[in-house]
Amino acid sequence: MDLKDKKVLVIGSGLSGIGSAHLLCNAGAWPILLDENIKTNEADVKAKLEEDADNVKIVIGKLPEDIAREIALVVPSPAVPLDTETITYFRQNNIPVWSEIELAYNFAKGKLIAITGTNGKTTTTTLVGEIMKAYFDDVYVVGNIGHSYALEAQKMTEKSVTVAEISSFQLEAVDNFHANVSAILNITPDHLNRHHTMENYAACKENVTVNQTTEDTCVLNYDNEYTREFANRCPSKVVFFSSHEKLEKGFYLDGDEIYMAGDLEPVRIMNIHDMNLVGICNVENVMAAIAMAMAMKVPMATILRVIHDFKAVEHRIEFSGTKRGVDYYNDSKGTNPDAAIQGIKAMSKPTFLIGGGYDKGSDFDEWIEAFDGKVKELVLIGATADKIDACARKHGFNAIHHEDSFEGALRYCTEHAAIGDAVLLSPACASWDMFPSYEVRGKMFKNYVNSL
Repeated sequence: MDLKDKKVLVIGSGLSGIGSAHLLCNAGAWPILLDENIKTNEADVKAKLEEDADNVKIVIGKLPEDIAREIALVVPSPAVPLDTETITYFRQNNIPVWSEIELAYNFAKGKLIAITGTNGKTTTTTLVGEIMKAYFDDVYVVGNIGHSYALEAQKMTEKSVTVAEISSFQLEAVDNFHANVSAILNITPDHLNRHHTMENYAACKENVTVNQTTEDTCVLNYDNEYTREFANRCPSKVVFFSSHEKLEKGFYLDGDEIYMAGDLEPVRIMNIHDMNLVGICNVENVMAAIAMAMAMKVPMATILRVIHDFKAVEHRIEFSGTKRGVDYYNDSKGTNPDAAIQGIKAMSKPTFLIGGGYDKGSDFDEWIEAFDGKVKELVLIGATADKIDACARKHGFNAIHHEDSFEGALRYCTEHAAIGDAVLLSPACASWDMFPSYEVRGKMFKNYVNSL
């Protein structure tokens, strides 16, 4: 679609919305930025737009009908559901709706690696990005990781390599989007308040392979029921990884060793103790990263060197220090039960676990069952505290303490943890009931630990 002189509606004034507006200005379009939150301050939005502030029309609240009739394309930010009244109006009038990643893709150049999944996306994307930077000269790491794809797209050349972390929200409205290498790390229940059913959620994740062919590669988790079944329908070449099964083809864990199996005898790749990351979830992330890097023809020596030096991503089972004989771990990015299970699995000491937060409609049974003697006490905060409490007691876990504030939970853990214990922030919930983001929650945890 030629967007020159077209009026394009961008919905949302966050990172994606601002990035989309900048791209549209550079493409010669007339962006109209709509923020339906009437509390939004127009001056704050203009400040985000910087040099393009005068080139973008800003609308706060409801979009006027005379403007709506002139719109040629709609670009909603990931946080905007596609069943809102505004987007429904445009769809009913056959106006195209593109996600930010679709808009960006139509202007980007070079090779694209797109990574999705319920858990592990940020760690894997960051690791793959570092591997690409070690081998290629022009690399961009974008998407849900905190860097707008749209903002970077027009800088790219045919020699560029882009590594994108892609959420289910971003995959809801794609058309031409085409990854040369994709990955679905896992699919477990999450965001059901938005997608309503697991089938809808899984279908959005599977969109990461849209337009792929047998010339492309998709890396899938053999141990996950959804991704293993999807392999039968995947349009591209499939490469599996597994932490539980010895695969005939793909990457697998045997004891402490990662192997690559193919037409010949399995080849040992590395020992998992040769990396800084902890937990089986990170072993899986590493195997996925190796598979993607090999699909991009990066030499194994380069891959292993980067893995050896790679440190944990901030807020994902991040060791935050030892204070008074107690280890502290920041897993604020454990925003759903499955992610939080991985945090528990990584613990090797009796653990005070801080959980609870915004309710995304998740069930907590499997999370509670994963405590498995590791959790010494569960300290609950936030909107889901009572729901989690009831679930835990149903499963016979009664060592539960409630606090009204995050600071109170931190103080309680500090006062009651003994030498040799661990304190783990792994809430199994989003942060939005108490914090602007999981990053803010995690930084507050680390600041508290550093102050001890």
